[in-house]
Amino acid sequence: MNAAQPTFLISHAPVHARQLAAAAANPATRIELSADALELIGLSRDVVDETILSGRQVYGLNTLLGSGRDTSVEEAAVLAYQVQVVRYHHSGVGDYLDRAAVRALILARLIGFSRGGSGVRTQTALFYQELLNRGVYPAVPREGSVGSSDLTQLAAVAAVAIGEGHVLGADGTLVPGAQALADAGLEPLTLDAGEALALLSANSYSIGSGALVLGRLLRLAELADLALALSLEVIARYDDGGNLSPFSPLIQAAKAVEGQRQSAEAVRRLLGGGWLEDVRPGVSVQDPLSFRAAPQTHGAFRHVVGQLEAAIEVELNGRGDNPLCDVESALMVSGGNFQPVQLALAFESTRLALAHVGISSERRIAKLYPPQRAIRQRHLAAARDGAALAAEELPGLLWYSAAALLAELKVLAAPATLGAPTLSADVEDHSTLAPLALQQLEKSHEAAEKLLTVEAVTAAYLLGEAEQQEARPLGKGTGAVVGQLAELLAQRLPPPELVARARHALLAALEREGQL
Repeated sequence: MNAAQPTFLISHAPVHARQLAAAAANPATRIELSADALELIGLSRDVVDETILSGRQVYGLNTLLGSGRDTSVEEAAVLAYQVQVVRYHHSGVGDYLDRAAVRALILARLIGFSRGGSGVRTQTALFYQELLNRGVYPAVPREGSVGSSDLTQLAAVAAVAIGEGHVLGADGTLVPGAQALADAGLEPLTLDAGEALALLSANSYSIGSGALVLGRLLRLAELADLALALSLEVIARYDDGGNLSPFSPLIQAAKAVEGQRQSAEAVRRLLGGGWLEDVRPGVSVQDPLSFRAAPQTHGAFRHVVGQLEAAIEVELNGRGDNPLCDVESALMVSGGNFQPVQLALAFESTRLALAHVGISSERRIAKLYPPQRAIRQRHLAAARDGAALAAEELPGLLWYSAAALLAELKVLAAPATLGAPTLSADVEDHSTLAPLALQQLEKSHEAAEKLLTVEAVTAAYLLGEAEQQEARPLGKGTGAVVGQLAELLAQRLPPPELVARARHALLAALEREGQL
């Protein structure tokens, strides 16, 4: 083994969502089940074997599923039934998940095996470990789960495990699962009693992709503070604004919201060493609420993201299997831990918080529009006096694009989890729709990131114009960003390219510095 290769060891210790996301995002990370984890998986399987010998009827072990829950499966047909269960549930539709999401899905299920509630054999768990280590990424359709276990997504993985289904090739083409396993040096699994349902009875898509989006949301919180700091610099120069008293430690200490304190501290750090730190006699006593109360808005968003992280980790480290194999009591017990209501609601509330962040950003962009109009008038006046008309370095209606993005955020903030129909002959009469709530959150994140980038680009342009009229020092953090964005603005890129490159530059800067 390469000594420099990162290793993710799955043991009895709690796994954090950020650890899962990092291991999923880096395909070079080797995944290993610890000896203790393998021992617990083996003990869990012993519970299944003992239950089979007892002849007791247990859901999914020796019965059909859903509305067929009270229909027995004959012993002679149990192994064939495992294949049928996988094939029956391999019914997802839509685009395929990308490789990081598939890796996160498999890794989340593997961690679930290690908690001792699934009853799979150790060789089955090790097979899933090797799917990750040998780069076998099943083609997993995005749509199909109603959030009462991510059955269709997990069935796509199980189909490949038994030598069926398809794998995403390096060039994006579909490769038959049996061929992909052979190329990776793996023999297809023959599932034993109860294993098919154990492979499917989890919310690993919602957990794994939720962990991936969590990291992007944490970075977005930093981007929101950066865009705010740049806009404060602008209104200080064009509108006698930029009052920093709302960001003072005194104000933050008066209300025990940690995210709010972090946001205000980030803004002060970004503006440190600049003109706004000086006491200015002409400064407005109060800026509009989109500036003045931004730490409260951004802080609430940080708080909600923290709640999302906690909800992901509850599911990641819990035993959501049905039936649950309990090693301590040596029982297999039917239950409803596969219903991730807390996680689904966390996805919902995060989208709502993102919409509030977007509202504040769009309102700040609106306050930046009058200076843009004044600059265009100045350029036009110079052209009337014989000067060449200045080439616009900022597309004039980016504010309108921001407004459209905000409208999208508001639509996406509507509840997604209340719309599940009744399924399986009214036996499955409530579902969480956690995957839909997650997918809407992914779209919300995308829109909010673009919106905040528009704010940052607009502010950087105005600060560059102000510098030509009267030099006043920018904050150390904001100054560095304005310099970066000025290079992009000077290229006069088409608006989509400008925003895309600026977004990449801003996120790369935040990633590089931890936070500017």
